[in-house]
Amino acid sequence: MQNNPIQKSVATILASLPPHVQLVAAAKTRTPEELKCAVEAGVTLVGYNYVQEAEAMFSHLDHRVQWHLIGHLQHNKAKRAVQLFDMIETIDSLRIAERVDRYCAEIDKIMPVLIEINSGKESNKTGVLPENLDDLVGEVSQLSHLRIRGLMTMGPRFGNPEDSRLYFKATKAAFDHLLQTKLVTDEFTYLSMGMSNTYPIAIEEGANIVRVGTKLFGER
Repeated sequence: MQNNPIQKSVATILASLPPHVQLVAAAKTRTPEELKCAVEAGVTLVGYNYVQEAEAMFSHLDHRVQWHLIGHLQHNKAKRAVQLFDMIETIDSLRIAERVDRYCAEIDKIMPVLIEINSGKESNKTGVLPENLDDLVGEVSQLSHLRIRGLMTMGPRFGNPEDSRLYFKATKAAFDHLLQTKLVTDEFTYLSMGMSNTYPIAIEEGANIVRVGTKLFGER
């Protein structure tokens, strides 16, 4: 391993994760050189908040990694998102799901998606409210070019990491509830929770995808 702080961070975090937990490198604002260092150290999943930023980075890595959209998807970016990403983690309305489905149909692509849930019912956060989750899952599951693979939640970005636990517990409870219904299939396996300051707690509460940026790359 080279004496590079990013590579050291990647190696340390990957070594600390349980075998069933996948690491998504949250690469917003990072340079191609930083991202390449992370990939050389073992990162295989890269997450972007914005379609246009992922598009600019795509030529540097192409299909060496899998690309996840981890930010809110704007309707006018859906067509390009379908072309770029291997998974969209932030489906939170039937309207955006239908648009993604339509563009997937045009290129004969099946898109794995996660339903984003606003577990804390925070007015400044995207995501479907818990009381509307079943209805949305039922509607999205009818779309022929989407596959619901699990749930995603944001939780608090700052403050005491322990404060995030209630959000993660609520999301895991929603996940377990859906498993008991006929709304999802056996492909429903992913729970994406936790960021740099909260991912250890998220894993304790059932996360098997964590989205880590600052802890990998350092402060912006």
